[in-house]
Amino acid sequence: MELWVLISIGAAFLQNLRSALQKTLTGKVDVVGATYARFLFAAPLAAALVAALIGAGGAAPGLTPAFVGWALVGGAGQITAQVLLLQLFKLRNFAVGNAFARTETVQAAILGAILLGDWLAPWALAGILISAAGVVLLSAASGWRAGLLNRATAIGLASGTTFAVSAVSYRAAALSLDGDADFLLRAACTLAFVTLVQTLAMSLWMRLRRPGAICAVLAHWRPAAAIGAVGMLASLGWFTAFTLTSAAEVKAVGQVELLFSFLTARFAFGERPTLREITGISLVAGGIVLLVLTA
Repeated sequence: MELWVLISIGAAFLQNLRSALQKTLTGKVDVVGATYARFLFAAPLAAALVAALIGAGGAAPGLTPAFVGWALVGGAGQITAQVLLLQLFKLRNFAVGNAFARTETVQAAILGAILLGDWLAPWALAGILISAAGVVLLSAASGWRAGLLNRATAIGLASGTTFAVSAVSYRAAALSLDGDADFLLRAACTLAFVTLVQTLAMSLWMRLRRPGAICAVLAHWRPAAAIGAVGMLASLGWFTAFTLTSAAEVKAVGQVELLFSFLTARFAFGERPTLREITGISLVAGGIVLLVLTA
């Protein structure tokens, strides 16, 4: 099995764990604070990892204007996508919007081909489309009765687009670093730069718009630090996989996170999936298998 596949699966598992930790923190701080903790404590850990890799003999890469530009676009896109998802939670027809947000893999395939020349083999593209169809089916639930032409649809598509832009930009940034650094050091440097910029941006915004919110996060530094550590490892996995293959393929395999959550619900909590959920899970799994076999 390809290395990037294993890394993507590991990143999906860690992302699921990070989300669970963030959920526990939201009982003590708000959603924005829990999101901020992810960046605040991840940034110094990412910087320490870069220092350790260089200290161990890694070739330090050089920053280029292209790297800075792509990294800033990716960081801004990720924050924008998160904000759009939060807006979806406020809408009654959230299910429809969330389904369209899950089209990020298909959009990443299109953007990757246009911006980076990451053209996919026909069977790999078919695997992405099949898994995307399964994700949409799982996300939509009964929300289709609300109709497709609504505000939630627009926000969902915009969220999927900005997530796709972010993923493709991170891959472009890592590949734009100058020098002979290996894929892990390129990924770590990109992650350290992006998380530092995101932390500074969110710190400024929270200082101006949410006085006292930063102190609230620091007051619960133990769970916040755990979120930052797990989040950093998850992001490192995504960034590393991005340096090895296209963002669309990485995101498609990363949808295995949905399988983790449904298997947990079935065997840990005794929940019985519906026919729609079984069909969606089968499409996701089948698409991932097809993609991996033809990668």
